[in-house]
Amino acid sequence: MNADNPQPLEPFNPGDTQPMKPVRKTPRWRSVLFSVLGVIALLLLASFGGYAGGLDQRKAALSGIISRQLMDQFQLALVDEHFGHYEAARERLEFIIQNDPAFPGAQAELAKVFVQLTIPTPSPTPPPTSTPDIRGEQSLFATAQQLIAAGDWPNALTALDQLRKQDPKFNTSQVDGMYYFALRNYGVYLIQQQGDLEGGSYELDLAEHFCPRCLDNTAYGLRDGARAYVLAVSYFGVNWARSVQLFRDVAGGWPSMWDGNMNAAQRFKIALVRYGDQLWAQGQACNAWEQYQEAEGYGDLDPGSAKNANQANQQCNPEPTEVPTEAATEPPTAGPPPTP
Repeated sequence: MNADNPQPLEPFNPGDTQPMKPVRKTPRWRSVLFSVLGVIALLLLASFGGYAGGLDQRKAALSGIISRQLMDQFQLALVDEHFGHYEAARERLEFIIQNDPAFPGAQAELAKVFVQLTIPTPSPTPPPTSTPDIRGEQSLFATAQQLIAAGDWPNALTALDQLRKQDPKFNTSQVDGMYYFALRNYGVYLIQQQGDLEGGSYELDLAEHFCPRCLDNTAYGLRDGARAYVLAVSYFGVNWARSVQLFRDVAGGWPSMWDGNMNAAQRFKIALVRYGDQLWAQGQACNAWEQYQEAEGYGDLDPGSAKNANQANQQCNPEPTEVPTEAATEPPTAGPPPTP
């Protein structure tokens, strides 16, 4: 009998005992299988990470391509608007806004185009019947050559248009070459002499239709500069930070390029000063001082901006305070010995 349990114990029965079962070891093939599956899972995760990274890179590249395409369409819309092709400009601007509603200047240009489209077109009065030009093709060809030699590009192009209308197959290759030469030089003339950046770029684009990849470096450079100028001026007075960024490139490459009013260097200076004023008003003295300092390289500042620049310089570049040095204490010099 157990002292803790007053009830009697049942007699022991040998049949009640069960033999101990041996512990089975896990088969080795299972551990190998689990290891292989783990390696495969890690490889899949690594492959997915590489795929995701590549996908991000492709998305970034695609975004850059789309941005360049939208910029080209905006430039062409400005050209269409300049020449009165408002319907074509409207289609280009709507395409830009559909792809990028925040594209700078697109909404404003579209509003201007809609205004032009709503203006009724007056019925033109039929001009008096003029005597048809009965000169032969050879005479028109000779006239176009003379006008090109004289540098009269608009009239040369008019003569070539008359010749091409009268006989499209007359001296085709020579006429195409004359078209290219006149359009190329007319485009350069409009950009350099007239400040007509959109019109000059348009003429250079037409020149390439007659001779693809034939534009020289001068014409290419002027067209690139004109397009960059037009883009930069679209931010002028709207976003000074962006205007400074874009006009820095234009003023660095084409400082004398102008738009009929100011050249690139002048607009760059104004953008720097106004951006400096904006930063100064926001309490960014050092950033404002950098803009004023760069602007002074293009001429003197106006009085208000000069005052801001002086204060910004004092805050950003304080003069070091001189610390007075204490004079070294010299030991007293011994006097002459007393006289006995």
